[in-house]
Amino acid sequence: MTSLPLAHHHTPGASPTIVFLPGYRSDMKGSKVLALEAWARERGQGFLRFDYAGCGESPGAFEDQTLASWRDDALRMIDTVVEGPVVLVGSSMGGWLMLLVALARPERVVGLVGIAAAPDFTRWGFTDAEKQVLRDTGRLEQPSDYGPEPMVTTLPFWTSGEANLVLEAPIAFDGPVRLLQGQCDAEVPWELALRLADTLRSDDVQLVLVKQGDHRLSRDADIRLLLRATEDVRTACSSPSSC
Repeated sequence: MTSLPLAHHHTPGASPTIVFLPGYRSDMKGSKVLALEAWARERGQGFLRFDYAGCGESPGAFEDQTLASWRDDALRMIDTVVEGPVVLVGSSMGGWLMLLVALARPERVVGLVGIAAAPDFTRWGFTDAEKQVLRDTGRLEQPSDYGPEPMVTTLPFWTSGEANLVLEAPIAFDGPVRLLQGQCDAEVPWELALRLADTLRSDDVQLVLVKQGDHRLSRDADIRLLLRATEDVRTACSSPSSC
């Protein structure tokens, strides 16, 4: 855990501010977030990207962090760096965090865009054997598709996830939501997106299934889809009666 300043880039502009929440072991320099930042600058839209503690350029040790501590990082950034309403764009684990942040700041969060959102993945993303390794040793190492270093999950992170499940009851959010999900995603089953859409209380939820899309959804066509979804939510939130 760290209370030191987090690495971030804030582009002031029109409201609502778009805030990007990266995935597990990701940072603020991915192709999707940079494309969104460029899109926001072209339109004079407020935009914020940042690294969670222990990730990217932010201080802290990765294995000391938990889902709750990264949620608190996001809340701290929203509370101290930007003003007014925000639209959260969450990728993978960031899609779980955006739901937790929306529940914690209902007066600030007016719209959501999920990219392969992975809420509650501590519940469905590990086998019983893997959970037992976590309990017995305190950490789990798995091969990573994103580099030579293994994907590490700690018992405190897993426990924090189990304490912050969001799919067990209706999610009290009423603003516009756009969910993008690849049907060839090897990490998040596309059926989970259907469950998330159904669990959100909002009547303005749209889900786009990308037939050949993988977990990253970072092809040019995927990024264009992301920009359209974000624009759709931003436009809906420009009317006070819509958000």
